[in-house]
Amino acid sequence: MYKQKLLLPFLSTIIVLFSYGCQKIYQDSSSSAESSKQCIGNNKNFSMEFFQTNNKGERFNKGINHVIVLNPKSPQLDFKVNVGLSHPIYAKDSQKNLKTKYVAKTFSEIISDENSTLNNQKPIAAINADYIDTANKPQGLNISRGVEYSGAFKDKRSSFGISGGNPQQRKATIFAGRRKQEILNYNLVGGNGRFYKAGNFKNICRDLGDFACNSATNRSMAGITDKGHVILLVNDAKAKSEMEISLTNQELLPENFDKVLEGIAKNNCLGKVQEAILFDGGQSPGFFYNNKTYIENSGPIGSVFLIYKKP
Repeated sequence: MYKQKLLLPFLSTIIVLFSYGCQKIYQDSSSSAESSKQCIGNNKNFSMEFFQTNNKGERFNKGINHVIVLNPKSPQLDFKVNVGLSHPIYAKDSQKNLKTKYVAKTFSEIISDENSTLNNQKPIAAINADYIDTANKPQGLNISRGVEYSGAFKDKRSSFGISGGNPQQRKATIFAGRRKQEILNYNLVGGNGRFYKAGNFKNICRDLGDFACNSATNRSMAGITDKGHVILLVNDAKAKSEMEISLTNQELLPENFDKVLEGIAKNNCLGKVQEAILFDGGQSPGFFYNNKTYIENSGPIGSVFLIYKKP
């Protein structure tokens, strides 16, 4: 009887420890499964994914950062650039010169007009890009399917783009001016400051000026990792989604651009950020994915980068 009394607490302890161990194993395996699910960069068949993050680059369903991560080499995807035109894109006049009658168009107009389709397909995703000048003409280097619609700063400002060729040949680049390889000059959109170059981060606050640096803090940007993956991101407190504003979940200053991109890259196994560019900000950021416009501002824009899912 005495031995039985001694054994009862001992057995209870064993059962509790065993239960805790099972729970811990379950938690660890669940955590590993979730981590593996998020490590999209390790999936050879990865195509594209949309999610929200905080400013640490951590996935958060109330995050202010609306993010698309994509693999340019995916055969499931295709790309195009659209600009504000009053006529069909790629049209030529009677002298066989490219027609370029520019008109001011907002984000919602430029992603849904007659020029926004590719092979009769509407885009599945879009992000705003270039500025316009006082005559509604894009200012930077903009090339759509090999046809150029560029402005006065095409050789000075950097641009983001994805090359042509077979999907396996596609490459994302960020450079100033046209690329030496013509295949790289296929789909390009002009932008603003380049804040990552060859893996080195630069705070571009001085380059932007006081208004763009400190006042107009809603941002759109693109980054490329050393694995070749692309991160497209819009950070805007006016987004049409549930958000929880906090110290780590708010509009971005240039000194923090690296933290959110590096966090996204690390948390999703995308590699290390090598190049990154800021697109038009202030009254221009726009973000569209899967039939929903998450972010749109009132200002007209010079160009958008469009993404299509092949049927």
